[in-house]
Amino acid sequence: MKRLLTIQDISCVGQCSTTVALPLVSACGVECAILPCAVLSNHTGGFPSWTFADLTPELSNVERKWIELGIKFDAFYTGYVCESQIDPILSIFSSCANDGALRIVDPAMADNGKLYAGFADDFPSKMARLCQGADYILPNLTEAAFLVGETPKLEGYTREEIERLIAKLHGIGAKNVILTGVSFDPDLLGSAISDGGKVEYDFNPRLKKMSHGTGDVYASVFAGALLRGRSAFDAAALAADIVCESIRHTDDDHWYGVSFERAIPQLATAF
Repeated sequence: MKRLLTIQDISCVGQCSTTVALPLVSACGVECAILPCAVLSNHTGGFPSWTFADLTPELSNVERKWIELGIKFDAFYTGYVCESQIDPILSIFSSCANDGALRIVDPAMADNGKLYAGFADDFPSKMARLCQGADYILPNLTEAAFLVGETPKLEGYTREEIERLIAKLHGIGAKNVILTGVSFDPDLLGSAISDGGKVEYDFNPRLKKMSHGTGDVYASVFAGALLRGRSAFDAAALAADIVCESIRHTDDDHWYGVSFERAIPQLATAF
């Protein structure tokens, strides 16, 4: 069994970040270790306020203990992290990796044309350091634009613009790019999967509902499927299917997250 370490916050309420990654990666049949870099009472999307406990000092303490114990990982998957945590994370990538360990980075920092609350305007340049050398990055369109220093468009990307944006993401050092939120048809929504040589597209029917946490569901399933031997394209397609299934099972008044729990049976039978 492969062992993956996910490094991101714990939002105690809100069905996102670690509370999504742990069950979904596990459902793929992959051991999921966690390293929380912060604890929030609830996520920052839609709630009027939240608490935030910064765990940055603990990252290096944990790393030293893992080195002492000889604990290593077959893959790393990062999500929502802060600027002060990037150097400690890069150090863990180096010191606690098995040979050939994968680095999967979800640059969770922005959506709908703007950065998440609490991130400074120069944060994308910091996140780009985490993406440099990553085996796979999974930005949405807004995050991708910020990573390469562009102003994001809210809609209307052409195929040529998508592939130019992907080329720029490879230019910052990402080996494979999984770009989400891609659409050339109002009835379809999907992703572009690039290995630096070719770009493939995967689309699903667009669902007329927006839910918090879908990016975390997508990244978690992608990471788990990848470690189970799926190709990047097949892992992305499965991730999209599970996101859609989760949205379909989410009640209309359940606004703060997506009911991914109801899609776990479908995910578990995929392997």
